[in-house]
Amino acid sequence: MTSGADPSRRSGAPLTGRARFLLAVCLGLLLLFSLQRLTCAPEPSGSLAFSGLSMGTTWSVKLAADELSPEERGRIQAAITARLEDVDARMSTYREDSELSRFNRTAANDPFVASAETLEVFQIAREVSEGSGGAFDVTVGPLVAAWGFGAEGHAPGAPSVAELAALRARVGFGLITIDLDAHTLTKKRDGVVCDLSAIAKGYAVDQVTAALRGLGYENFLVEVGGEVRAGGRRLDGGAWRVAIERPESGARGIWNVVELSDAAMATSGDYRNFYELADGRRISHTIDPKTGRPVEHGLASVSVLLAAAVRADAWATALTVLGPEAGYALAEDRGIAAYFISREEDGSFAVRETAAFAAARAAQANAPHEDP
Repeated sequence: MTSGADPSRRSGAPLTGRARFLLAVCLGLLLLFSLQRLTCAPEPSGSLAFSGLSMGTTWSVKLAADELSPEERGRIQAAITARLEDVDARMSTYREDSELSRFNRTAANDPFVASAETLEVFQIAREVSEGSGGAFDVTVGPLVAAWGFGAEGHAPGAPSVAELAALRARVGFGLITIDLDAHTLTKKRDGVVCDLSAIAKGYAVDQVTAALRGLGYENFLVEVGGEVRAGGRRLDGGAWRVAIERPESGARGIWNVVELSDAAMATSGDYRNFYELADGRRISHTIDPKTGRPVEHGLASVSVLLAAAVRADAWATALTVLGPEAGYALAEDRGIAAYFISREEDGSFAVRETAAFAAARAAQANAPHEDP
């Protein structure tokens, strides 16, 4: 399962929490505009742009609207920021006062009263965990930290066999009880630590979408940390154009462009957040909850197209864990619109898309739309 939206770190000394935060901000400022250019293919003039930093990453919004007053732009910016801050305050693994961090500190069999928003995300996480045979699992937090990708800032390294065995005993979605009637989350054993990083950004995208619609806007493109959701159309009537990044660690480039209208797309990959051990082994931040180890298959990235970004985000991670064969087979079986890019032995890339992805992409490109 994928770890949090932490700046890519391949080697070096441990970073303190404050140092990690400052590094995230600095890298975010440097990469803000390049990330936006890669996430969204060039658009015709007329879109109003909003952007900022949140949840340890960048966000951007394009709004297909006529020029707005400074007051209205301020109102939109404030609404977006408020939604993102709310998600971060509930689901961050880096904030000690977040709702998730407080739940992680509770003892076994001690019911924790959670917000409706956090319960909703846990419910969706359980749905994807069950549907993927456990490939997606938010209790993977201890393994994420053990391999050096957690909020603690441990030095990268490989845990021992004994350490992995002990950690795996604390991982499994069945160790969490969700009681919607009582509005509680309960751990079945001590030491269970949840990490919502592989689903929270998608949820944040959906929350920003709701905020924009609440203000009366229906034509927009929302992006948070690379996860996107399109509403309506551009000013010229065309679908929004979203790039799938070329899965290479040494450079940034566009691999393909997908047109979206009233749909979301999330991409998971192993080419940004990784490090190398002294023996040359590459350690991906995507951890398989079943083995307790980083994935080692040839899948470089997978993009999932669904109605809501929260589910697209979670399924992209699940399929990444499963890999190019098992992931593709499951996506086909469940009718999930997914686009796989795998590394070949000669260094080239191979592409496979599910029938649902091909159909959804065609439907998105040709979907009629009436201006609100």
